[in-house]
Amino acid sequence: MSLSSVLSADAIDSALKDCQAPDSFTPKKFFQLCGLTKKSPQEVKNVFNILDNDASGFIEEEELKFFLQRFSAGARVLTDKETKAFLSAADDDSDGKIGVDEFQAMVLS
Repeated sequence: MSLSSVLSADAIDSALKDCQAPDSFTPKKFFQLCGLTKKSPQEVKNVFNILDNDASGFIEEEELKFFLQRFSAGARVLTDKETKAFLSAADDDSDGKIGVDEFQAMVLS
């Protein structure tokens, strides 16, 4: 399964263009622009599974760095500041990684 099976290519492009500059990425705005906030909980879970590169059941800090590249191979890497802010915004239980429930809560809230 690919992200384009859940989200439109145009919406992904629009979301990526909005955060091209370093330190301009905001998870909530990105999820809105790419259309993920309008998807069902199951579709959000499917996206989580695609983003969970090592299939560990969690998105760890190392995977978050390359978050945008999962949407488009040519996208930039997140800065350390963006990566840490994204992690702290979604990591409700402070275990240093984002689980599927935490990801769904962040996207759909």
